[in-house]
Amino acid sequence: MNRRQAARMLSAAFVSARFPSSLAARLAAAAPPDSVRFSVMLWTLTQHTSFDRSLEIVSAAGYQGVELVGEFHAWPSDERRRILDRMRNLNLAVDAMSGVVAGFAVPAQTEAFLSQFAEHLRAMEDFHCTRAILLSGPRVPSLSAAAQRAVAVENLKRAAALAARQKVEILIEPIDLLENPSIFLASVTDAFEIARAVAAPNLRVLYDLYHEQRSFGNLIEKLEQNIDLVGLLHVADVPGRHQPGTGEINFPEIYRRLAALHYDRWIAMEFYPTGEPVATLRDARLKAEANLQVLLA
Repeated sequence: MNRRQAARMLSAAFVSARFPSSLAARLAAAAPPDSVRFSVMLWTLTQHTSFDRSLEIVSAAGYQGVELVGEFHAWPSDERRRILDRMRNLNLAVDAMSGVVAGFAVPAQTEAFLSQFAEHLRAMEDFHCTRAILLSGPRVPSLSAAAQRAVAVENLKRAAALAARQKVEILIEPIDLLENPSIFLASVTDAFEIARAVAAPNLRVLYDLYHEQRSFGNLIEKLEQNIDLVGLLHVADVPGRHQPGTGEINFPEIYRRLAALHYDRWIAMEFYPTGEPVATLRDARLKAEANLQVLLA
């Protein structure tokens, strides 16, 4: 028996024990995911060390990717080339990029949003990145939630059409109301509803477990019900935004559910390490891999 066959048997046993029989039969039909990859949202490291050193930490910890938050807008072309060369030498890819300031749910920002997104797509091409993270912007007091949602859907349809030309996937990210009390999109439930209304094959939801736990909880059920629209997972524990195991989220159970649901996309660590960064990030990755029971690509 090889490792893949063993993982299939373990996953089938887990599914049968954890899910209703009808769902268990569907989930056990396929092998566990074997292409999950891990990245780090770099801003969690660059607050305390240089950008180049942050790349070295991520590589030393055994990750395949990094995520950017707009710092690249200030880099001239020669600096972009230098950083790309550095990442190639460290075997790192850019798996996702945010940095569009205008919100997709704010009517007065529609023109700026589409213009900034077009510029963002050009930067993504430089970094060979195919996933764009977008934020909604603030609630508009003069609009009902339904009216603002309609603006979000229309703007995202236009953005998805632009992104499709470049084979880019859009990820919409809710932010919890404790961190940003004025944000329009604050829950993955609303994000999944918007994604279904947009109905673009290249638009999904960034499920940030830290943000969702702070405001709403019930993390696993929402994964099970919407796994088809989960495009990326962000990982940090609550409270404190530190590594898994420091707070209240049951990450081993979440990873096991992801394996049963055949999640096969990126998982990005977005936490402040409480210990030595390389060791802390490596430990978080190894524990995730052990619970996912996958062979990484």
